[in-house]
Amino acid sequence: MKKIAGERSRNPTITEPAPITDKDQPGSLPTVADLLAFIARSHEFQTGRTQGKIGKREIARAFNIKGAQRIALKHMLKTLESEGTIERRRNGLHKAGTLPSVVLADMLRRNEDGDLLAAPADWNDDVQGPAPKILVMTGGKTASKPGEPAPAPGDRVLLRVERLAGAELGGFSYMGRVIRLLPRPKAEVLGVFRANIGGGGRVVPVDKKNANRGELFVHPGNEGPARDGDLVAVEVLRPSRLGLATARVRERLGALDSEKTVSLIALHAHRIPHVFRQGALDEARHARPVGEGDREDWRAVKLVTIDPEDAKDHDDAVHAAADTDPANPGGYVLRVAIADVAAYVRPGSALDQEARERGNSVYFPDRVVPMLPERISNDLCSLRPGEDRPAIATRLVIGPDGHKISHSFHRVMMRSAAKLSYAEAQALIDAHPDRGAERPEAPLLKTLHAAYRALKASRDKRGPLDLDLPERKILLNDRGEVKAVVTPPRLDSHRLIEEFMILANVAAAETLEKKNLAF
Repeated sequence: MKKIAGERSRNPTITEPAPITDKDQPGSLPTVADLLAFIARSHEFQTGRTQGKIGKREIARAFNIKGAQRIALKHMLKTLESEGTIERRRNGLHKAGTLPSVVLADMLRRNEDGDLLAAPADWNDDVQGPAPKILVMTGGKTASKPGEPAPAPGDRVLLRVERLAGAELGGFSYMGRVIRLLPRPKAEVLGVFRANIGGGGRVVPVDKKNANRGELFVHPGNEGPARDGDLVAVEVLRPSRLGLATARVRERLGALDSEKTVSLIALHAHRIPHVFRQGALDEARHARPVGEGDREDWRAVKLVTIDPEDAKDHDDAVHAAADTDPANPGGYVLRVAIADVAAYVRPGSALDQEARERGNSVYFPDRVVPMLPERISNDLCSLRPGEDRPAIATRLVIGPDGHKISHSFHRVMMRSAAKLSYAEAQALIDAHPDRGAERPEAPLLKTLHAAYRALKASRDKRGPLDLDLPERKILLNDRGEVKAVVTPPRLDSHRLIEEFMILANVAAAETLEKKNLAF
């Protein structure tokens, strides 16, 4: 068998990438085959400390590509990347479906011969397809270094891998040698508890990754309040190279027959943080409403929020009026206001770090996992009717054809005039007499809809991608069981808000780009 990638000596079957001999003569654009061969060979010969990035610059240098040819190379790489022929990873370009010579991997289980099976830790099955299988030999040159503990299922390791030549060996496309065994954090696993007579029991992991590692043994006294069939969160105490790994029940999450447990399983399987750190909670608790200060006073502007009927927070508001500028007859002035979270979340604070880790709020049928504590998201930054709130707002001027003429951004103090659901907003647009058509917000909704029609006409003229896909909504009963799965109707009130938000984001992008700011 070939030597492990990176051990160059005495291996006549592999040759390093040929250098360009005449650097004064510009090279020609490589063929796809030559390009893929260069990328593969370059990664094959990179080892340990010498491992570097393979990108456009390195490829241009290797093939002596200069001047206008660099633009052609850039287009070639983009085309190959969009086709899935090559992939962009942390250390540059790779041939699709392949691994670098050194890879971070998770040990999964042992096969019948006692050898460990591993898979790359940084691999997206949905995008990259099935992960390559790695056979980690436990003897000879592929064993761990002397004095280091032998790896076991559940460990995370650095592997030096070699692609197996010719036919795959037993379904494995790579062979690996352990470079370093990484420190093991105390793992938490979600699973179903199966009680033993006399105490203790076993835990069957519910997510596929942990299921590959097998069941966990719970000694009598470590089962806590768990009962047979319960969904539990357990702490893995000690992996075993012979029998089952042992674990201790940390939390009983409820009976498995409740649909509410599906959300808990999803939270764990996707590693979604759902418990706020104490520092973030303390900052949120001590936060106080922001005063007007030097903000523009927009409290007289009749901004309204339009959200789903069951929304708990309201973070954006809209307004529209006919433009009175004689130079824009038939045009509109739109205002989009977003709750000014930065007024309460300062850079580097515990709240900021928590929000960075989460990235966004996550919605389930029975719960919401917010990006920020409820004191911020559902209170201080919720644009409640009749209450003063700081906001970042954009003023947008559009022509009668929906084309944006100008925009500006403002830090404002606003006061929402009304909280509307999508159905209520649509009723006001349609002027249903039995659904509040005489409400004071009715004229505003008519103007909002007229501005939306202008924006839609401009959008239709441009012909962009329009994914108007139906939404599925899961309805639960009082016991947390699925009562129905419905498809709510798509209303113009939905599209109106979407169109206004897209326009506000376009304006924000243009502003940041003009100021050469990263975003």
